[in-house]
Amino acid sequence: QVQLVESGGGLVQPGGSLRLSCAASGSRFSINAMGWYRQAPGKQRELVAAITTDGRTNYADSVKGRFTISRDNAKNTMYLQMNSLKPEDTAVYYCNAGGVPTYYSGGYTVRPGDYWGQGTQVTVSS
Repeated sequence: QVQLVESGGGLVQPGGSLRLSCAASGSRFSINAMGWYRQAPGKQRELVAAITTDGRTNYADSVKGRFTISRDNAKNTMYLQMNSLKPEDTAVYYCNAGGVPTYYSGGYTVRPGDYWGQGTQVTVSS
């Protein structure tokens, strides 16, 4: 079992920055690939960014160049640095662990794992 706790959400003006953290506890062997997902009102949950155990990253096109995902395996913690935030980034952001990557030439896709955090609200508004 893995428990995930997110922190760092809040209200920020357009163009601002936030840093989300996700602390994982429990079985290290179950953590595998991790990712950040988000869900805006009336929309489906979508992948924002993912990172494998060896640090390979994957981003949604809408956040490339603005968001950076990272992880500290020694601390079992994952981060999402969000810069140049836009109103359309407003959503509840969820941390996920236990993901399974499928590799192909040039990158990978990831199936979300069974472990989710409680979510943290990010609101971008003036």
